[in-house]
Amino acid sequence: MFMNIHTLQYDDELLDFFQIDQKNVTLPKIVPSSHPEAFGQLVGGILKGTRITGCVGDQSAALVGQCAFNEGEAKNTYGTGCFLLYNVGSKPVISKHGLLATVGYHLGDKATYALEGSVAVAGSGVKFLENNLKFIEKSSEIEKLALTVPDNGGVVFVTAFSGLFAPYWIDDAKGTIFGITAHTQRGHFARATLEATCYQTAAILAAMHADSGKELKNLAVDGGMSESDLTMQTQADVSGIPVERPAMRETTALGAAIAAGLAVGAWESLEELRGWRGRGKRTFTPNIEAAQRKIGVRRWEKAVTMCRGWVEDDEAEESGGEEEEDEDKAEEVQGKKEQEAAASEATKQVDAERKTSERADEGGGEKTTSA
Repeated sequence: MFMNIHTLQYDDELLDFFQIDQKNVTLPKIVPSSHPEAFGQLVGGILKGTRITGCVGDQSAALVGQCAFNEGEAKNTYGTGCFLLYNVGSKPVISKHGLLATVGYHLGDKATYALEGSVAVAGSGVKFLENNLKFIEKSSEIEKLALTVPDNGGVVFVTAFSGLFAPYWIDDAKGTIFGITAHTQRGHFARATLEATCYQTAAILAAMHADSGKELKNLAVDGGMSESDLTMQTQADVSGIPVERPAMRETTALGAAIAAGLAVGAWESLEELRGWRGRGKRTFTPNIEAAQRKIGVRRWEKAVTMCRGWVEDDEAEESGGEEEEDEDKAEEVQGKKEQEAAASEATKQVDAERKTSERADEGGGEKTTSA
């Protein structure tokens, strides 16, 4: 929060903004993700005295564990939500399309930067079908249910249970289902739930392409939902790029191990590890035409547009009672004023017509006499 992303040092302007005086507060030293001495050692147990030589956040660790060391490589972790990181190289890219600029990892002499995007609802959408709607007894049954139908049957489920995250950032959205007919079945809901995660992922990938100016060649995946072949094939179809699922799925743990190993000389450099990317992988290649993909994306984006604004309506309903009474009183007073004004205007009009009639009668008599 206090670090300058360009210099990788504490930023004086940020410290001033948060009113932090370094004379009174000792801030921890900023060090690389991999360091032989900086992180201390274990103080108890069978591993007492063992040095901690790697320290990297979970999503950054997954990026390292996927061996996404080349600029233009990306990974997506499908957990409760989704977290995408895209390697942009040795200089940060400040997003103009709803993403976050971050340090991907710092191994060796220089940092590697990334663009980050997150999806609020992924695995939690499956849990919603399990726990709330009782469509399945356990999460692993979602694919079986989805395969009971050939497609989504026209159903689109915008899983905005807490608004929408990147790249939309719509905080007044609510979960919304479109396209239900008399023929809609549980399998259609299952497919639409899985597709919601895939379409949001595809939107983030499109934003990454727009920010970086480079087209992504493939997407490395891990996490619970990546176990579903149907979900990964759907991801490839809606994104239009191959999806690579490695045999080693515990990429976060692997990434932390790589960071620690590099610090103590287990490997001399990242070059020794580049060949690890995708070992034993299964690749899901796009299996639909570009025109069909565009139709699906257009329908999804239309649904996103239509899910906006629900929070504001809910708040108005919750505040309800007193505000509605005030509005009713105001309308009543206004109505009385309008009635009084109308009555006054009508009286004036009657008086004017009477006077006009009297003048006409007087004028008519004079004309008869002169004749």
